Amino acid sequence: MRHAVKLLVLAILALVMLPAGSAVAATDDRPLVRVGTEGTYPPFSFHESENNELTGFDIEVIQAVAEEAGWRLEFVETTFDAIFAALEADRIDVIANQVTDNPERQARYGLSDTYTYSRGVIVVKAGTTGITKLSDLEGKTTAQSLTTNYAELAREAGATVEGVEGFPQAAALVVQGRVDALINDNLAALDYLNTTGTDQVEISGTAGDEISEQKLAFRQDDTELRQQANDALAALKADGTLAEISQKYFKIDVTVQNTGEADLSGGRATRTDWEVVKDAAGPMLRALVIATIPITIVSFALGLVLAVAAALANISGNRVLSGIARTYISIIRGTPLLVQLFIVFYGLPEIGIDLSPWPAAILALSLNVGGYAAEIVRSAILSVPRGQFEAASTIGMGYWQSLRRIIFPQAARTAVPPLSNTLISLLKDTSLLSVVLVTELLREASTAAASAQIYLPLYAVAALYYWVVCAGLAAGQGKIENRLNRFVAS
Repeated sequence: MRHAVKLLVLAILALVMLPAGSAVAATDDRPLVRVGTEGTYPPFSFHESENNELTGFDIEVIQAVAEEAGWRLEFVETTFDAIFAALEADRIDVIANQVTDNPERQARYGLSDTYTYSRGVIVVKAGTTGITKLSDLEGKTTAQSLTTNYAELAREAGATVEGVEGFPQAAALVVQGRVDALINDNLAALDYLNTTGTDQVEISGTAGDEISEQKLAFRQDDTELRQQANDALAALKADGTLAEISQKYFKIDVTVQNTGEADLSGGRATRTDWEVVKDAAGPMLRALVIATIPITIVSFALGLVLAVAAALANISGNRVLSGIARTYISIIRGTPLLVQLFIVFYGLPEIGIDLSPWPAAILALSLNVGGYAAEIVRSAILSVPRGQFEAASTIGMGYWQSLRRIIFPQAARTAVPPLSNTLISLLKDTSLLSVVLVTELLREASTAAASAQIYLPLYAVAALYYWVVCAGLAAGQGKIENRLNRFVAS
């Protein structure tokens, strides 16, 4: 019990201190601009394999804009399908991730002046015939990030769109023959072909004749920040900075129209699987130690407190408390964890509750654990014979003293196995936290996989890390059960 109290205190301190930490560290008087980006979309936004630093064409462009405009940047990485929700929920201030201009985005967001001109291309498995233009996709299946402009193009062409996180996953599905094609930016496709050295996929045609324009995306009412960006982009075009960044990545100037074919050869080199795993293993382990495990511990401690409270309320004679507990349990068990994460992180700010990523993740996971574990705790308490309560009462023990000294010790032995399963499930559920801007183990694996375009070795290492921790938890479960056996009446 003392350990549980200590964990609860630590959890509360963590929740209080995490949001404040950034404010204490903010000594720079320049305005802070939070930049949303994927970090898994080379050559625009990705991590260098050698040092794991965020880089790419879009990253260098926004850094140049910030220097010109006098901003201080904070990069926030998330999936593309969550990036616009983050902008609308005021989690970020600008998106720098090859956002293509279209009428819907013009109406909903404040788009900057154009800083990249490109075109969409169709990528198919090598040797595929009959898919060279958009009209050929009718009745076919493509893989796309669902909120991209290319997903809409595929739907308009009559294709069935399978949702994926990004270009690398889409390309893998094409290679495996699970989808017929993908549509994406020509520059991203060329980077994939150059980095992987693969001959398993090929660019079969263009996605229409239109040149696409990529822009920075702001909230519609953030006109001042958008104007500062436009002024900076104009200055950077005039002094040749944008052209210099473009030449570095593409050997042409993609910041103006019709400058020829991009050349990505000689860029990021192909590496062996062993080199990729060696470079990524450290950051993945660090994410496990500083994010996945601490969030799991704190969330489980808080969730267990909620579970005990909900279980006691459920079995109490108070109809109001019982009704509240049952409603809470029903809502948690009846909705997916991913939806709960989105509600806590993106929905609550609309009613004035604005939590930073870690507290939001901990709150959502704790509520989820509490809802599921409440039924475990309730059944464990009810498994203790009613006579134990009556015996405690006859020797003068009150209700709470009976629970603490008689009921809970015996119920704990019954509850430990299913609660251990809940803890193990919670550890694995942290793999969803990238949608609320938390960089955990799986996010690090995905980042490395996107940069190197290699999947099986990296996800196998991630699985190994999860398995080792889960095996340790299972071993601890056995020891706890043995210690609790002394409380079971024979």
